[in-house]
Amino acid sequence: MPHFTREEMIWAGLFLVSVLLVGLAHHLPVLRGFPAGLTLPLSEALNTVISPVFETLRPLGRVLSFMIETPLSAIRAGLAWAPWPATVLALVALALYAGGRGLAVFAALALGLVVLMGYWPRAMNTLALVLISVPLAVGIGFALGTLGHLVPRVRPGLTFLLDVMQTWPAFGYLIPLLLMFGFGPAAGLAASVIFSIPPMVRNTMLGLDEVPPAIVESALMAGARPGQLFWQARVPVALPQLMVGVNQTTMASLSMVIIIAIIGGFNDIGWEVLSAMRAAELGRSLGAGLVIVLIAVLLDRITRGLAGRRRRSGGWFMAGLIVALVLVVVLPGEALLPGEEAQRWLRRLDAWLLDFVAWSAPFFALLRDAITYGLMLPMRLGFSGSASPMVWGFVLSPPVIFAYVLVATGIALGLGWRRPGRGIAFAFAALIFWTGLPGFPWPGVFLLTACATFRAGGAGLTALATGALLLAGVSGLWQPMMQSIYLCAVAVLISFAIGATLGVIAAESDRVSALMRPVCDTLQTMPQFVFLIPALMLFRVGEFTALIAIVLYAVVPPIRYVEHGLRNARADLTEAGLQMGATRWQLLWQVKLPLARGSVRLGLNQTIMAALSMLVIAALVGTRELGQQVYVALSKADAGAGLIAGGIIAAIALVADRLLRAPEGKSGDKT
Repeated sequence: MPHFTREEMIWAGLFLVSVLLVGLAHHLPVLRGFPAGLTLPLSEALNTVISPVFETLRPLGRVLSFMIETPLSAIRAGLAWAPWPATVLALVALALYAGGRGLAVFAALALGLVVLMGYWPRAMNTLALVLISVPLAVGIGFALGTLGHLVPRVRPGLTFLLDVMQTWPAFGYLIPLLLMFGFGPAAGLAASVIFSIPPMVRNTMLGLDEVPPAIVESALMAGARPGQLFWQARVPVALPQLMVGVNQTTMASLSMVIIIAIIGGFNDIGWEVLSAMRAAELGRSLGAGLVIVLIAVLLDRITRGLAGRRRRSGGWFMAGLIVALVLVVVLPGEALLPGEEAQRWLRRLDAWLLDFVAWSAPFFALLRDAITYGLMLPMRLGFSGSASPMVWGFVLSPPVIFAYVLVATGIALGLGWRRPGRGIAFAFAALIFWTGLPGFPWPGVFLLTACATFRAGGAGLTALATGALLLAGVSGLWQPMMQSIYLCAVAVLISFAIGATLGVIAAESDRVSALMRPVCDTLQTMPQFVFLIPALMLFRVGEFTALIAIVLYAVVPPIRYVEHGLRNARADLTEAGLQMGATRWQLLWQVKLPLARGSVRLGLNQTIMAALSMLVIAALVGTRELGQQVYVALSKADAGAGLIAGGIIAAIALVADRLLRAPEGKSGDKT
């Protein structure tokens, strides 16, 4: 007989209550969605409060806009005036200094390709945006990280603020900033700085915290004053970690390039991608997207190389800079740029891509139908809604219902005979598969969320989770919120299944690991918007296109974390399994994977975070979830609606993060 813990008995009772609610929802439609009579005009009320604030801040916004746009214009003009061979040579010399010959060759090839494709002026405008936003983000992040290190009392609040900043949708930053700065590069740059600050803060605190006490004691014994102790002892030791923060800040800033283009109208690569996608010119959009990827990979490698750089001579670097300065004086600048031939080649590429899309249409249509009818519709409409002649080819008759209940009950009992928790988990999955995530009764959502969050994080996490649910309900965003959870759940299931499988294969094969590493590095450095290009090219506008883009973006974390966990499983326990005669398959499933459970959970955590962060970007290709609400609010400059929808997305991400980080052994007592 199964032996239940107290917690398992609670969850079994919650399952019975959920079954009752699902049954009542067939007769009481008010249980299916949050009652419309309980909604309130929260966005209008919030606009009434914050609009005067931003009106008051608008003169300050104009001053800050002038302070931002003046150096931006100067850097932009300088990069445009400098001949491209001089700029290429300077960047190649920096790459040689940071990463050696291999990185220098890559820099030369990548920048040469940018020139040949005809995107050099736009690429320099993008670089100007990065050169303004990154120093600001690094400076502010370093100051806040230092504050968190020196004043422990502010650290919990600062950590929570960073969590909110990193989970808040990127578009959500733009709406209040538009009210303050107006349309133009200043609002976009301010959003980029805000979005890029958290990595620098976290790495600053980490680097300063890990300074060995012996070094601090030595400095104090030498008579160092507080300022000398900080700048001459702590900061030099923490410098490698600080440079990691600079690397991550640079990547975060570059990922905002296209989002800046949406409101800035700046003639950079982001604007080129956006305009090409709007014109359905696949060649141009792929070409511009490739330029962003090349710039992102190059900046990532340079900043990463500087972070881990050992002492090496800077002679070649200085020589390269001197030659670059000579070229600036000698060469005529933009006259050396190629003409329109590269752009004409990209337009010819459109025809080839359209031919490829037409040739591959049957395969991708089959893939789309398989995922749509086999996974997306059941998760959205449930088995009860999908079982129809139009979808699955059969009617939801009493025998079909009886067969579903019988099979689900049998599997749940079989799984739960020795481990009741597994049976209860499967029973909940079968119930949700019956109703679909958006169709699950709203009182049940509140009840299950409250129980799960209280178990994982106590009253504070429960208040955050139920508060977010209540905010979604009374603001009229319950259905978009459930659509967001559904789309994110489907994307996470697919991403984690693919990523974990590839991670296991990479952990078992050094050759596969070596092949996967550059692919993962490239995917991680690509800005989010770029993932829409291939998805839009193959599947056109729609929810499935959004799903594919989210999966492409979220597939890397499970690959990396699963491989890391398996490769770092305790060697003594692995050796013990081999000595006991375990096969390779048994060793993987019964030894390595249980030992790697923490890394696997962290990989799942990061997969969910990546999927949620991509929701708003994916809304550009046609969805009906919270990301679309944020985008619509941006188009209307409706700060209230945008802040509410963005706040709900951030709360979902925070709750998911805390749930997955809860201790695994936290369970009730035996009864």
